[in-house]
Amino acid sequence: MAIQGPIPINFEQVFPHGCYIVGEVEQVKDFDASNKGRTVFAKDKTTGELVWQVAVMDADPTVKVTQKTVAVKILAPVQPVPPAPVPGLPITPVEFDGMTITPYVAQATGRLAYSIRATGMRAPRTAASAAPTKNNSASGKDAA
Repeated sequence: MAIQGPIPINFEQVFPHGCYIVGEVEQVKDFDASNKGRTVFAKDKTTGELVWQVAVMDADPTVKVTQKTVAVKILAPVQPVPPAPVPGLPITPVEFDGMTITPYVAQATGRLAYSIRATGMRAPRTAASAAPTKNNSASGKDAA
């Protein structure tokens, strides 16, 4: 099979309606390597980067309430910093870069599930800043 390991995917494919941070960024523990007196933190098996986790709420109105909150694992050498809160909003919008998904069968339910990973997080791009500016220099006018 040609697909091996995590599958690269765009943020918009995972969260087409966006998502919001609903938890703290926490370092993931390696439960197999840790013991009663010593905590060992997880590292990605491929890159060796530390693994961090943040809970996010999917903004898709069609997603069931029980499936709205998911964990996104972030591979980074230091703790990722969430974007600044938006004044007037009770939750912080976020986007992720370098996303991958890894499908697996959840032991508890026997159903297909996905592990979502990223290499970074940032404030969402606004529609205005994401759109290219029009250059009208041929007509003697430059876009502002």
